[in-house]
Amino acid sequence: MTAAAPLMNFENLNVIYNQGEPNQVHALQDASGEIYEGEFISIIGPSGCGKSTLLHTLDGLIRPVTGSIYVNGHRVEGPGGEKAMVFQDFALMPWHTVFQNVAFGLRLQGRSEKDIRDHVMHYIRMVGLEGFEGKYPHQLSGGMKQRVGIARAFAVNPKILLMDEPFSAIDEQTREIMQEEVLKIMFKEKKTVVFITHSIDEAVFLSSRIFLMTVRPGRIVEDLKIDIPYPRTLETKLLPKYQEYKALIWNHLKGEVTRQYQRGEV
Repeated sequence: MTAAAPLMNFENLNVIYNQGEPNQVHALQDASGEIYEGEFISIIGPSGCGKSTLLHTLDGLIRPVTGSIYVNGHRVEGPGGEKAMVFQDFALMPWHTVFQNVAFGLRLQGRSEKDIRDHVMHYIRMVGLEGFEGKYPHQLSGGMKQRVGIARAFAVNPKILLMDEPFSAIDEQTREIMQEEVLKIMFKEKKTVVFITHSIDEAVFLSSRIFLMTVRPGRIVEDLKIDIPYPRTLETKLLPKYQEYKALIWNHLKGEVTRQYQRGEV
């Protein structure tokens, strides 16, 4: 039986900021990986290791100095409809209502008003915001704003959802609720997710695999499979295997942060 081809693969990505200048920063070094359809991939590493740089490069927002990215065998040259980003700061337009924010990408696609309304209301209901479609961002809690961002990303029907620390700005209780909600939505909509987080607990709870990164210049040094079946609930966090994964990742991060101290970078 022939193995499935990866939905996304990236090879030997190098990103250098201010190349050739005295303040040159080598952010990513030879980063490579494969992502398969339906996976939830988390990227975790020490602060400043290039996690967000990698995610933005995969989206096509940053052009690498060397290396290549493919989605379904087609080379990524920039942002495209096969990918959508959810940002940590919500990135909502404050002058637009919930409905208008979710509809934004669909309007850029030139969809009909009926199609827009049907799609927008489907995703507003999906994230539990029905009845709030006429509200503005300043009238919403942090968790509700993040739900709008997730609905907006799903509405354009991307193959891959890229999430850059989407829960970092919300409280711990809401964060745990959102983790379960994102998994439910992901499986219901049959999406593939690439997720940046600083939280070991969050990465283990959500992920099918985790890419562990080194200190800058960031490299992926381990592709860790999380062998805990879905669906996952808060009770999953009590499993001995769950705690073993957390300890393994903590030891990796501790070693990398120690290297940062030794190099005088912290």
